Order: sequence, then structure tokens, then C-alpha cells
Amino acid sequence: MNRINTVLKADKKLLSIYFTAGFPNLGDTLPILIELQDSGVDLVEIGLPFSDPLADGPTIQASSTQALDNGMTTELLFEQLKNVRSSITIPLLIMGYFNPIMQYGVEKFCEKCSEIGIDGLIIPDLPLDVYINDYKTIFENYNLANVLLITPQTSDGRIKEIDDNSNSFIYMVSSASITGAKDGFGNEQTEYFKRIDCLNLKNPQIVGFGISNEKTFRQATEFSKGAIIGSAFIKMLTDKGIAGISSFISAIRG
Repeated sequence: MNRINTVLKADKKLLSIYFTAGFPNLGDTLPILIELQDSGVDLVEIGLPFSDPLADGPTIQASSTQALDNGMTTELLFEQLKNVRSSITIPLLIMGYFNPIMQYGVEKFCEKCSEIGIDGLIIPDLPLDVYINDYKTIFENYNLANVLLITPQTSDGRIKEIDDNSNSFIYMVSSASITGAKDGFGNEQTEYFKRIDCLNLKNPQIVGFGISNEKTFRQATEFSKGAIIGSAFIKMLTDKGIAGISSFISAIRG
């Protein structure tokens, strides 16, 4: 069974952390993963930096630019992760845009992910129909979950189609805006969380965008399985570095 599916069965709300590979420093990828695991994070999304990250807010965009300036590439990321499973047991996903994956070669990329122990991919700009028609079989052959995204604007019919073509969790984007930390969720977002919960989908949902502290983590997970923190974690890394990870995670858990 894929590690993601195993952790989804846990009787708790899951905390997922996103960080950009190669940020703040080129060699930080594995040390960050080790510290996150030691701090009790349930799964991690490793961001593959890209020069044109349209869905990302300024904080993650800046981290992506810095990582690229540091020299991060797809090939180097795979090199950094080649022995990751000797120290990391929690689920790992790579989150990135489709262009670098396509340039690398989709099947070659999936094969490499499988070889080093990556459990899934999150590719925000890969259309559902293109995935189903051209790539779903490849993902399945390499036992990789493809985590699909929904937003408040996604119709119930489309959500059910996404659910039918998912095999781990659904990434529930909290709002239609770009990524970024927020102080709290309003009634509109809470109603959206409730609406999705009432659809009784076969795949659990994990909420992303706007989670930055204990309050927003609690709000996001009231009607979902877990939440993803990205921008707030990147900001913490900028300010405090790897040494700040443990206290950051403790504060989120409350």
C-alpha cells in the first residue's frame, strides 16, 4: 500500500508541510525533511522550483527564485533524495508545475520518483482530461498517487469526477486566490468546507492555501482530514532557518 494511504487511515488530523527544494540553501532538502519528521509532521510536499509559478503567492515565488538561483534542478533534487528512504519513513510528495516534468520526460520522472521512494505528485496545471487520457496509466504503473485539486468554484459534478480518478486524497484549495498565509477563514470558506464534507467523497480531503497557525489549522481540519502549510513555513525558514522547525510545528499542533 502507498504510504499516503497508510497515513490517511490514522485516527487524527494530518499536518502536511510544503517547502521549496533548494531553499533557503541548496543542500537543505534532506535536513529539512529529517527535522520535519522528527517534529511529528505526517507528510511532506517537496516543491520543485519553477521560473513561472502562477498559482503561488509572493512568499513561495521568492523561495522558488532563490532555489533556482542557488542551482536547484530536477536532476539535482533526485540526486539529493536518492537515499532518502534510509532516514525518512513518512509519505513524500513532489509538488510542481508540469513544464519541468514534461521536459524531463513524464515516464522517466515517474520512474525516478518510484525508484527513490516518492509516494505521489501534485501538479496544479495538469488538466484532468489530459491526465486521464495520457498519464494515469503511467502513474499507476509506478504506484504514484496523483493528487488533484478542487476550489470553491469547482462544480459538484467535476468534484465527483476528480474523486473517481483519485486514489489517495484530494487537495482542497481553500480559496480561489494564490497561496499565502491568512489570519482566519470566513463564513464563505467554512460553508465551502461543509459543502465538500457533505458530498461524502471516497477520498479524504486535505485543505491547502491560507493555513498559518493553530487557529487556521483547526478551522481547516474541522470538516477535512488535514491541512497543508506552505507560505507560513517558508517565512519561518527565512527568519529562523532549520532550527525553528520544531517550535513552529509544536505551535501549529497547539
